[in-house]
Amino acid sequence: MDSLALIRTFREVAHRGSFSDAAKVLGTSKANASKYVSALEEVFGVRLLHRSTRNVSLTDAGALLLERSEPLLDMVNSTREDLLSMAAQPSGRLRMSVVSSLGDGEFTALLAEFAKLHPKVHLSMEYTNRRVDLVDEAVDLAIRVGRLTDSDLIVRKLRPISFALAASPAYWKMHGKPNTPHDMANHQCLIYTQENSNRSGHSQWLFESSPGQTYAVNVRGNFDATDGRAHRLFALAGQGVTYLPLQIIEDDIDQGTLETALDDHLPSDIWLMAVYTQRRHNSAALRALLDFLQARLQTS
Repeated sequence: MDSLALIRTFREVAHRGSFSDAAKVLGTSKANASKYVSALEEVFGVRLLHRSTRNVSLTDAGALLLERSEPLLDMVNSTREDLLSMAAQPSGRLRMSVVSSLGDGEFTALLAEFAKLHPKVHLSMEYTNRRVDLVDEAVDLAIRVGRLTDSDLIVRKLRPISFALAASPAYWKMHGKPNTPHDMANHQCLIYTQENSNRSGHSQWLFESSPGQTYAVNVRGNFDATDGRAHRLFALAGQGVTYLPLQIIEDDIDQGTLETALDDHLPSDIWLMAVYTQRRHNSAALRALLDFLQARLQTS
């Protein structure tokens, strides 16, 4: 039985001096009101009310409970109002994990736009390539890049992501462009690594033999980093081949400072995704942010 319901019933009986009058206000029966007060007395092990055929009155224990329970119920009611407001109006803190490469680009600008629209929302960001555990680390939303996989998490697709394999013209002139993905085993490859991972100088790059069918090629290199922006700078300096989301190096390709290879072998169906833990009972702030990102990114 709900302890708060017992206390509310007791307080109503105490204020009105009558089980019948309290029952009318509470929308229940006199018998239920009496049962609730008896249950509360059982919980505390003391008598709270003196009962007679005409009225009821407080015992010393009942007077103490009446006094002490008032701030408790005030706090509960105030909290309930705040929670209802939070569920209806975007407000409160949103903890987010976002892949590092999105830190200084369009995505962060979109978050700034969202913040202007919803000034009561506190965005708390971690830009990282580490795969966070949303439940254990109390993260409301993760922005990831990859393929959709089966999991207990909820995924909302935001935008398809194209990848590019590229190096500087000077690098290709010296080493030659690959004809097949397997040729990449003989190239100096700029290795992407997860944070806190074992950095061996080796990795696997995925290529596509047909739509949806991928295979891995072992590659090696003498540079590794957790952030694609560092890979870009090394590639521009002629220090190897990079494999990055096209968005990061598109301007370099347009300007001719990087040249792509194996365009027809790169995987498709890669997405920028919003990942969260449940469909129900999400805050208004999270719902508003998901709708905002989906609307902006799918139409841009």
